Amino acid sequence: MTETGTPETKFRRVMLKISGEALMGDQGFGLHPPTVQRIANEVKTVHDMGVEICMVIGGGNIFRGLAGSAQGMERTTADYMGMLATVMNALALQSALEGLGVFCRVISAIRMDEVAEPYIRRRAVRHLEKKRVCIFAAGTGNPYFTTDTAATLRANEMACEAIFKGTKVDGVYDKDPVKHADAVRYDSVSYDDVLAQHLNVMDASAIALARDNNLPIIVFSLDEPGGFKGILAGQGTYTRVHG
Repeated sequence: MTETGTPETKFRRVMLKISGEALMGDQGFGLHPPTVQRIANEVKTVHDMGVEICMVIGGGNIFRGLAGSAQGMERTTADYMGMLATVMNALALQSALEGLGVFCRVISAIRMDEVAEPYIRRRAVRHLEKKRVCIFAAGTGNPYFTTDTAATLRANEMACEAIFKGTKVDGVYDKDPVKHADAVRYDSVSYDDVLAQHLNVMDASAIALARDNNLPIIVFSLDEPGGFKGILAGQGTYTRVHG
């Protein structure tokens, strides 16, 4: 324990990546305020440990660019709409965090100065140093890139020590554990094995970017109460993706 009574953690600065679907609870669409509040509480417990937190949230609960493209919409337009959906999710989580007394900044890769700051790396780093949570919205600002890739890019730019990928299961499995009772969970797995076996962690460009910069990815269950804090304190169940 530290002098302040908080659990020690080996991570000083981390990236938390969650999907937009994580914010919709058991609804089929949109935001579920109690779920948003629960995730904000999880983030606050880690913030209270003194960890500097970056976040990237997907937009699939509102609009998914690939789905729009598959239905005939022009791909770049669909992707930009998906980026705007991530801004809506970021603002919702910012509101929940500030309601808990956690200072927070939404930083958008697409300029919309009335609701979010533009992305300026040095300014974002300064926010983190002042213990503000930084939520990076609008992906990379470019079509054809997912929020997984955006999370890995921002994690590298912010010098994060790991990416925490919050999912509905407690790690990486050799096949879908929801559909297959005999699915086997990995305690650790290499970047190359994730790519070669097409394991459902992040998209290939995000995994390759993490591998090239030796950035570990921790896959854990966001549905497990206290899971984020527990793993940072050296407990809990998770899979580590590394070199």
